[in-house]
Amino acid sequence: MHELIPHSGWKARYQASLDPKCPLYLDRGAPENGAYHRMYDFVIHPEWDAIGCETLYIKLLFVDYDQGYAVIELLGEWNDAVHNDVMEVKRRLADPLNLQGIDKFLLMADNLLNFHGGEEDYYSEWAEDCEAGWIVMLNARDHVIQDLRAARLSSYLWAGERYRFAAWRAQDPLALCQAVDLLIQKQLGA
Repeated sequence: MHELIPHSGWKARYQASLDPKCPLYLDRGAPENGAYHRMYDFVIHPEWDAIGCETLYIKLLFVDYDQGYAVIELLGEWNDAVHNDVMEVKRRLADPLNLQGIDKFLLMADNLLNFHGGEEDYYSEWAEDCEAGWIVMLNARDHVIQDLRAARLSSYLWAGERYRFAAWRAQDPLALCQAVDLLIQKQLGA
């Protein structure tokens, strides 16, 4: 796990630690004293940011305040059943970004190993906050998609076969967000 490093190819375009509008400004999610994060018995690379979840770490890769986009890479296990991780993600990251005009959240789930659903209240609230936008889980594993559906979260976030972009790291972040937005508009018939 310590070898899984968040995508760094877009650092010339955006760095959360340098963005005063961002809740992760000045490395607020970084491990203290240069130490490593821990998840279960695994060491997590220090470039991942903690947001109050025991088994879920994030990296805010890109934000475009003008167009309302945020790209967030996920690592670990999203566990609402035991830890209510959606509350932490929403309160510590999504809410502050939403106040800055972000209403389109792209969750990069390549390294999301498991999902355990719980109550849907925070998902419903988050979707309401993004009324003109969306929440998309890109590249989720098949069992994660099944668990999202079993938790009845499909009406709050987009995920599935259509939302697999294998070469997302090679794309321009704004172009990736716009491609996802276009895909959603086509699905909605807009």
